[in-house]
This record gives sequence, structure tokens and C-alpha cells, in this order.
Amino acid sequence: MAAESTVVTGPAERVLVITRIFDAPRELVFKAWTDPEHIVRWMGPRGFRSTVLRSDLHAGGAYRIHMLGPEGDDHWTQGIFQEIVEPERLVMAGSWADAQGNPTSPETLLTLTFEDYEGKTRLTLHQAVFESVTARDQHRGGWNSSLDRLAEYLATV
Repeated sequence: MAAESTVVTGPAERVLVITRIFDAPRELVFKAWTDPEHIVRWMGPRGFRSTVLRSDLHAGGAYRIHMLGPEGDDHWTQGIFQEIVEPERLVMAGSWADAQGNPTSPETLLTLTFEDYEGKTRLTLHQAVFESVTARDQHRGGWNSSLDRLAEYLATV
């Protein structure tokens, strides 16, 4: 049974919504988002390598991921799992951080929904509310590159 929760909304120009269809079962796509063994294979824009430093997969549990960019630049993202309804929904509140774990950006709420769709999976990514349109657009580019990598990875599993 799916838990009810409110999707955070705000000024439409500072909300990001991306929908993708993946040629993989919903359970596998959900697992690719929640299992560190899968996450490290695709998370981050093309050219990035990711390490899952923490993933306490339960409501109230923390996560922290380090992404190393192609130029050697470090990026950390961290937050708290708000809701986990396997394999339907994943909600995380999080932000960018520094190496010591201090937040470096305002927190956003990332809501992922996973739906069966003609033998495939429809993923809807909803992230809100960004501090600016520029921040939203930067995330759009990063997420689209990551989701391209996810599609490529799922084709090999």
C-alpha cells in the first residue's frame, strides 16, 4: 500500500520534473536507486565516479554520496530518506555538502515514482524547490546525464 505524502511545490520555474521510460522491470529500477552496488555504476553525470559513503535505507535514515568529476573535482550530496515504498516511491531531502559534511546549498526534496508501463518502468523525478532557475537548470543537465547512464547500465543487468 502506498503511503500518502505531499509533493513539495513552489514557483514552477524552480521545480524540476523529468520523466523517463526504462526498459527494465520496476523492481530493478527501484533497486538501482537504493542498492549501493547498483548506485556506484551510474550515479553522476557522464565522466563522474561515485562512492556511496552511507545509505541507511529506512525512513529517517541518512545517505551520503561522493562524486568525483572528470577533472578531479569533488562533489558530495547527503540527506535523509523521508519515505520508502518499495518499488513505488522514494523520497529524499538533501543538499550538496563539503568534505566535512557541512551543507553548501539549500535543501531540496527529491521524489521518485516508479510505475509499470507496458512492460517497462516509467520513472518520474520531481525535485523542489531550487534557490534559482540556474540551479534547477544545472540539476536538469546533471540528472539527464545520470539517467542516460542509468539506462545504459540497466541494459547490462
